[in-house]
Amino acid sequence: MIKIQKATVNDAELIAEIGGKSFLESHGHSASEIDIKNFIDKTYHEKAIAEEFKNGNVQYYIISFEDKIAGFSKIEINALSPWVDEVDVTKLDRFYLLEAFHGKKLGVALFNFIIETSKQYNQKGIWLAVWVENLKAINFYTKNGFKIVGDYDFKLSDTRSNPNHIMFKAY
Repeated sequence: MIKIQKATVNDAELIAEIGGKSFLESHGHSASEIDIKNFIDKTYHEKAIAEEFKNGNVQYYIISFEDKIAGFSKIEINALSPWVDEVDVTKLDRFYLLEAFHGKKLGVALFNFIIETSKQYNQKGIWLAVWVENLKAINFYTKNGFKIVGDYDFKLSDTRSNPNHIMFKAY
């Protein structure tokens, strides 16, 4: 059974834990061990996640499968992008599914939920950044109507940036 629920600030520790683990699973080989560790320590700790809940446009959603937490997503409503001409657009900022839950159609369920949520806020589309070497994610987004509209370097550390595509899907 799949369950998707809106997270609250009380879920910050859980989101931080899943975020760190998922980032390591998907990006752990993209930089040195110390750069990855420092990025996770900075980005995926309870206080950093809790701080994000202060922005009223930021929303986290947690997905569970058979009563086990499988992943989460973070969206930001009305998040302008220099690569997208539309004004009322959602940014899909994080979309993580633990490897143990791959192949169970959870990504599709969470993705469709996010699209419907975005539309409820009268958004005209959704955009995201994806690491150019994450071919699985790029293929998923392409199959779901996203197009590459730009590129940028994701700063992982002072000495390491990873090239990303900016992808957009209009509604």
